[in-house]
Amino acid sequence: MSTTTLTWIGGPTALLEYAGLRIVTDPTFDAPQTYVEPGETTLVKTAGPAIQRSDLGTVDLVLLSHHGHKDNLDWEGLELLASGITTLSTPQAASDLFGGKVVGLDSWETHEIGAVTITAVPALHGPPGSEPLVGPVIGFVLEAPGEPVVYVSGDNASLPLVEQISDRFDGVDIAILFAGAARVPGIDANLTLTSADAVSAAALLRAPIVVGLHTDDWEHFSENRASLEAAFGDTGVLVETPRGETVTL
Repeated sequence: MSTTTLTWIGGPTALLEYAGLRIVTDPTFDAPQTYVEPGETTLVKTAGPAIQRSDLGTVDLVLLSHHGHKDNLDWEGLELLASGITTLSTPQAASDLFGGKVVGLDSWETHEIGAVTITAVPALHGPPGSEPLVGPVIGFVLEAPGEPVVYVSGDNASLPLVEQISDRFDGVDIAILFAGAARVPGIDANLTLTSADAVSAAALLRAPIVVGLHTDDWEHFSENRASLEAAFGDTGVLVETPRGETVTL
């Protein structure tokens, strides 16, 4: 078994080292700024990345839960994709993104790279019925011989879907959960897991190790890292992930 490590870069972005691969989740590397786009909700980024895109070193794979929101794929993130790194995402992302190497996966479809099998798993970026507003989203489960099973939730707000994933994989060893209870005008509901939901998701997954992402650095996140830590309390499963520091999982 190799050592699995994670470096939190900011927002939903982390560098995961797993089974010999260096994997980036939802790449956001822009400086703090306000994103104003016609027909889209204005989003405000409040902190820059702990590691610049140019300082990442070798990246073997990008896991992109969806491509339509700047808090999951920003301008610098697009440049990373354009460099030709294999990127797994939704079929819609594969259709819309040009200049990169994006593979679109439907739920439960798999892709292999090296010794790692990545399964796309369902996600819902808000309440039932919100799909036309928020677009398609997926999560991922990573497996490799002799390695822990890792779940990356992406921007999922649905606990019933987490239960489906747990049943399919008989639990996971490491759960990387996107929390922060994101909220935007026009949708009176959380678009990602609340801190309490994250605790419930970890229990459904029977995960002994939990990493919380997507809790800070954007104004539309209604909960933060402190909220997540308070919710998990003394359970001992939530890993401390100081910004820019590599931690062993």
